[in-house]
Amino acid sequence: MFLSIDGGDGTGKSTQAELLRAWLRQQGRDVVACRDPGSTQLGEAVRGILLDRHDLAIHRCSEMLLYMAARSQMVEEVIRPALAQGKTVVSDRYLLANVVYQGYAGGLDVATLWEVGAIATGGLMPDLTIVLDLPWDLAAARIARPLDRMEQQGAAFHARVREGFLAEAALLPKQNVVVSAAGSVESVQTEIREAVRRVLEIP
Repeated sequence: MFLSIDGGDGTGKSTQAELLRAWLRQQGRDVVACRDPGSTQLGEAVRGILLDRHDLAIHRCSEMLLYMAARSQMVEEVIRPALAQGKTVVSDRYLLANVVYQGYAGGLDVATLWEVGAIATGGLMPDLTIVLDLPWDLAAARIARPLDRMEQQGAAFHARVREGFLAEAALLPKQNVVVSAAGSVESVQTEIREAVRRVLEIP
């Protein structure tokens, strides 16, 4: 089973992904954690370029391809082997983020991004994506550290990010579940677990 947690910056993805993994392990599942971009030597190197290099000009198309390259490596090195062994994979972000950030918010063609993504991932998509939703002004207030390169794109950019996530989730409601991130950590996790229960058929 392949699960992804996605959504705008500051919505609590990493925290919720870790809580979900811990809960799934309590259910007796062998869980593999990954983050996109990252989780491989190549992926972590690319992550450093994309998020930490404020001095480096990166064209939006180049940015998209860097994300795709990191994801392709993660799929082949981490996700496919784990799924082949019957493990449950929980990823902090996946292809949907690329489509939303570089497409809806960044101006690249959304359909083309899905096509490139299909090549990069070999068509591997999550069984379920949890989209955490929160307005950018509230999300930004939660980020208690210096903003990374993508987080510094501005309020209008992040408003388009939110719109993109909601638009894509509405297109495929069986594969994407939107959960409001406005509540407490515990209440958000409860909603996530309920959605996962339905997919995994956990009583």
